[in-house]
Amino acid sequence: MLWSEVYRPKGCEDIIGQDEVVRYLVSFAESGSVPHMLISGPHGTGKTVAVECLAKGLYAENWEANVSTFSAADLLGRGRSALEADERFGHIYRKDQSLIVNFKYIVKWYASMRPLDAPFKLMVFEDAHDLTFEAQQALRRTMERYSATCRFIFITTRPSAIIPAIASRCLPLFFAPIESGIIRARLEEILAAEAATLPADDLDLIVHAAQGDLRRAIIYLQLAAGSGGDADLAEVLAEVSRSETGNVAASAFDALRTGNFDAASRIAESLMIEYGLSAREVVHELRQVVRREYNHPVLAVALADADHRLCHNANDFVQVNALLARIAKEVFCE
Repeated sequence: MLWSEVYRPKGCEDIIGQDEVVRYLVSFAESGSVPHMLISGPHGTGKTVAVECLAKGLYAENWEANVSTFSAADLLGRGRSALEADERFGHIYRKDQSLIVNFKYIVKWYASMRPLDAPFKLMVFEDAHDLTFEAQQALRRTMERYSATCRFIFITTRPSAIIPAIASRCLPLFFAPIESGIIRARLEEILAAEAATLPADDLDLIVHAAQGDLRRAIIYLQLAAGSGGDADLAEVLAEVSRSETGNVAASAFDALRTGNFDAASRIAESLMIEYGLSAREVVHELRQVVRREYNHPVLAVALADADHRLCHNANDFVQVNALLARIAKEVFCE
């Protein structure tokens, strides 16, 4: 079994590196008063499990009955035939209606269900950035109609993709990348629990490669521990992290080098829209390209500045375009 599941937090007190957000969630659970929420942050920082822990604190053994969780990709990304075939939605689906109309029916049907032994239920939308503009407009009206008996929680890596009409109705909670020291301490705890050992240098390498993503760090840890030291960990992590998105990021630099800023901007936006990366993940992919192909101090500073701003919940598209403009001006226009 994956260690990321074995050591998944069971309650809010088990969530590490997010003390401020956890205090809010514990307060909501204890008071029984929960607002609509927009939960954002990079992958592997505890967003989904925090909502699960909140539900357990609110509803105890009935938490699963009082939580409806949807993936935006499941609802809108697979087409009408997938909705019809899905056992969760087949009894609601209407063949003669469009995808967006069926989306409205499904959300309203689940929102209208009475909570079990509770004043309200939770409706959770994972990867909420994949919700289309029309879907979000429909959700706005549903939120208004069922707010007395239903609380809506949107989980996303790109809060800028949520329309103002939705965002203004939600309490924003930001899950920051987890600090390296906290990740390392957690990995050491897991190694002790598993009666396994790794060299300190390998732990440092895993923490660095995880880039604030605890789930990724635990997966890398299990991979390293399972190899028994027979493989070069640096090469293994480089192979795992190499991806199609890295090649796309490299093409953005090619466009900048030829003076085509508009093309570079479109490429970066495609990483966020088509590949589903957060802005910080785009910066990470660009950083990997810089390490392989460039040796310029201005690039390192520009990437670090962009990463710092994005850690403070700045607008994804604005910051990525600002980064590309800075690189074009200070590096390729010399």
